[in-house]
Amino acid sequence: MFLGVSIIADRFMASIEVITSQERQITIKKPNGEKITTTVRIWNETVSNLTLMALGSSAPEILLGVVEVCGHNFDAGELGPNTIVGSAAFNMFVIIGLCVSVIPDGEIRRVKHLRVFFVTAAWSVFAYTWLYLILAVSSPGIVEIWEGLLTLFFFPICVGFAYVADRRLLFYKYVYKRYRAGKQKGMIIETEGEPDPPTKVDVEMDGKMHNSHGDEFVVREAGFEEKEMDEEEAYREKARILKELKQKYPEKETEQLMELANYQVLAQQQKSRAFYRCQATRILTGAGNILKKHAADQAKRANNYGICSEVSANDFSAKVFFDPGAYQCLENCGSVALNVVRRGGDLTSTVSVDYRTEDGTANAGSDYQFTEGRVVFQPGETEKEIHINIIDDDIFEEDEHFLVHLSNVKVISDGIDANGRDVNHVDTLAGLGLPCTATVTIFDDDHAGIFTFEEPVVTVSESIGVMEVKVVRTAGARGVVVVPYKTMEGTAKGGGEDFEDTHGVLEFDNDEVFKTICVNIIDDEVYEKNKNFFLELGDPQLLEMTEKKEDGKEEPLTKKEEEERRIAELGRPMLGEHVKMEVIIEESYEFKSTVDKLIKKTNLALVIGTNSWREQFMEAITVSSGNDDDDEDESAEEKLPSCFHYVMHFLTVFWKLLFAFVPPTDYWNGWACFVVSISVIGMLTAVIGDLASHFGCTVGLKDSVTAVVFVALGTSVPDTFASKVAAIQDQYADASIGNVTGSNAVNVFLGIGLAWSIAAIYHQSKGDKFRVDPGTLAFSVTLFTIFAFICIAVLIYRRRPEIGGELGGPRIPKILTSCLFFSLWLMYIVFSSLEAYCHVKGF
Repeated sequence: MFLGVSIIADRFMASIEVITSQERQITIKKPNGEKITTTVRIWNETVSNLTLMALGSSAPEILLGVVEVCGHNFDAGELGPNTIVGSAAFNMFVIIGLCVSVIPDGEIRRVKHLRVFFVTAAWSVFAYTWLYLILAVSSPGIVEIWEGLLTLFFFPICVGFAYVADRRLLFYKYVYKRYRAGKQKGMIIETEGEPDPPTKVDVEMDGKMHNSHGDEFVVREAGFEEKEMDEEEAYREKARILKELKQKYPEKETEQLMELANYQVLAQQQKSRAFYRCQATRILTGAGNILKKHAADQAKRANNYGICSEVSANDFSAKVFFDPGAYQCLENCGSVALNVVRRGGDLTSTVSVDYRTEDGTANAGSDYQFTEGRVVFQPGETEKEIHINIIDDDIFEEDEHFLVHLSNVKVISDGIDANGRDVNHVDTLAGLGLPCTATVTIFDDDHAGIFTFEEPVVTVSESIGVMEVKVVRTAGARGVVVVPYKTMEGTAKGGGEDFEDTHGVLEFDNDEVFKTICVNIIDDEVYEKNKNFFLELGDPQLLEMTEKKEDGKEEPLTKKEEEERRIAELGRPMLGEHVKMEVIIEESYEFKSTVDKLIKKTNLALVIGTNSWREQFMEAITVSSGNDDDDEDESAEEKLPSCFHYVMHFLTVFWKLLFAFVPPTDYWNGWACFVVSISVIGMLTAVIGDLASHFGCTVGLKDSVTAVVFVALGTSVPDTFASKVAAIQDQYADASIGNVTGSNAVNVFLGIGLAWSIAAIYHQSKGDKFRVDPGTLAFSVTLFTIFAFICIAVLIYRRRPEIGGELGGPRIPKILTSCLFFSLWLMYIVFSSLEAYCHVKGF
C-alpha cells in the first residue's frame, strides 16, 4: 500500500511541478522609454514550496488525519495526529541527519534562502508548541472551534510571512537599496542609501499597463536586471557546456551533442522538491533515472524525425523542376545549358514536360534565340538539359535576363492494347516542383565592366571559418582588369581576434564576371555575438595587353587581342554602387539555435510530466535502470536494469498500470492530474489507516506507537531518497532540508487544523464538545519540540566558518552531527513508546 501511495504521490508531484512551472511574459518600461520583455513564473518559489509542494509531500499524512476523523464518527483518533508528529520527527532528525552525512568529504551545502528558512523553522517549532497549548493548556482535553480554525488559518499566515521574507517587504521597504555594476563582469553590488526622486514607471502585464513609482521600482528594476543577468548567465553556461562537448566528441553529430548537453544541463540545474521526489520514487519502483531517460527519448525522437524527413522527401508523386533556378552566361558564350530534373514518384515510368522562353529585359531575336519544346524523361532518367542560343553583338548594353518556363507535365503510358486500354499502366502522379521557372542573365562583354559587391551589408556566422565574398563585374566583361581590396576594422578586431586582416588585388581575366575574396573568421562561440568590420574596393585598372611580359620582353599582340583592346578602351572600368561592404559577425546560427533548443528542453516540467495516456502506459510497463550517478563518460551506453529493478517493477506494476489512468499532466495545465491524484491518495490513506490499526491489533501495538514508528516511516521513505539525491546533486541545501521545516508546519496546520475544525464544528452542531486525549500526543509533541530546538540550533551553528554550511563539511563534525540527529530520533521513538505503555509518566 505504501508503494501504491508513493506512485500516485509521484503523479501528484508531477502535476504540481507542471502547475508551478507556468510562466508569463511581462514588459517593463523604464523611465528612459526603454522596454524590457522578460518571462516570469506565475508562482512565487517560496509560496509554491509552502503550499502545493508541501501539500504534495505531506498529502498522505494530511489526508490520513482528515479521513480518520471523518471515518470515526468525527471522534478523535490516535493514528492521524501521531503519524503527523512521527513523520515530522523522522523528517527533522533522520532525513536531515542523512543529508548531512551523504555529502562528499570536504564539500558543503548551504541554505540559499536563509530568511525563508528561519521563518519556516520558527513556524515549524511554533506549530507543535501551539498544538501542545491547545491540548494541555488552553482547554485541556477539549478542542474548541476557534482553536481548530485558528490552527487552520495559521497556514496562510505562515505562507504570508515566508513571502514577506522572500520578497523583502514591509520593513525592507524602508531600507532603500541601490545596485551598481561591479568591476567583475556579471556582478551586482547592493548598497543602501537615499532613494532617487520618484519616477513614474510603466509595467505591462497581460497586455495592460500598470503604473508604479520610483521608490517601489528601485528594488524591482534591480530584480529584473538581476534576472536578465541570470538568464544571460544561463545562456553562457549552456553555450560553454556545448562547446566543451564539441571539443570532447568532435565526431558526434549536433543532435547527439545536444542530447549530451541536455542531460548535463539538467543534471546541474537547480531543481524543485517535486522533481527530486518524483526522481526518487521512479528509481525505487524500477522506472529509471528521469534525466537519462529523457535524454534517450529526445535522441530517439531526433532519429525518428530524420527518418520521417527522408520518407517525406521520397514522395509518391514525381516532381519536375529546374536545378538550379538561376543561370548566368556571357554574351559571347554561344549557348547556355539549363538543367531539368525529376525527383520522387515511379522512376520506371516515362515523364514529359514542355518548356518555353519568355522575354525579360533581354529580347528574343536580338539577345537570345526564342526556344520551345518538350523534354522526355525515359525510365530511369532523372536529369535532362535544355540548350538556348545566345546572340552576340558589339553594342554596349546593361546586363539583361530572360525566363524559361516549364509546363504541362505528363506521365506517358508504355502503350495501348487492341481494345484501346493502356498496357502496363501505372497510376503515377506527376507535377511541377519548385523552381519551375529559370532565370538566365546575359552579361555584356563589350565593356570593361562595373565592379561592385553584390550587397552593401552581409551577415555571417562566426562558425563559417572562411567567409567568401563575391565581387561581381557587370555591364561588360572585356579586357583584363585588376581591383585592389582590403579589410577595415569596426567593432570586430583584426589580427586574429575576430577576423584575420586581408588585402590584395583581384585580377579579372577577359570574359570573367566575378571573383571571390576569402576572409578567415575566428570562431570563439560567444552567445549573442554581434560585431562588424568592412571590406573596401579600390579603383579598378584596365591591364593593358602590352603590360604582360615574359622574361622581361614585351609580347607582340595578335589581331584578335588588338581588337579586344580597342573595344575595351571604349568603356573603361569603374566602381559600382557598393564599393564598401559591412560584414556583421553573429554567433553561429547552428550554435545559437542549439543553445536555444537546449534552453527550451531544460524545463523540468517537461521532463517529469506526461502528455498522453499512451506515454503513461508505456512508462508503466517499461523497466529502466535506476543508475543515478554522474558518469564522466556521458556517451556510455545506457546500463541494463538490475535484478533489484525488475523485482521492484513487478511489485509495483499493478499500481503503475492502475494509476496510468490518471489524466496526463498536460491536461488543464496539470490541474486534472492534481485533482484526480489527491482524490486517489485520500482513498488509499483511508485503507492504510484501517490496515495500520489491524496490524497494531495483530502484533499488540497501540495505534500511537504504530503511527509513530511504522506509518510515519512508510510515508516518509520517498522523501528520504528525494532529500538524499537533492543533497548530493543540488548546490544548495534548500531542496533537501529547507523544505523539511515548511512541510512539518504545513502538516499541523492542514492535517490537524482541518480535521479538528471539521470535528469541532460537527460536535458543536450536536451540542457536544470535541474531546481529544492529550496524554500520548501532548507528550510526543513536547518531546519533538525540545529535540527540534536542538536540531535547528545545531544547523545554525554549522554555518560558522569552522564548518561552513548546514550539510557536509569536515569528516568529524559531519559524523558527529549525523549521529546526534539519529540519536534524537531513536530517543523520540523510545520515549514515545514507553509513555504510550505508561512506563514513562506523560500528561
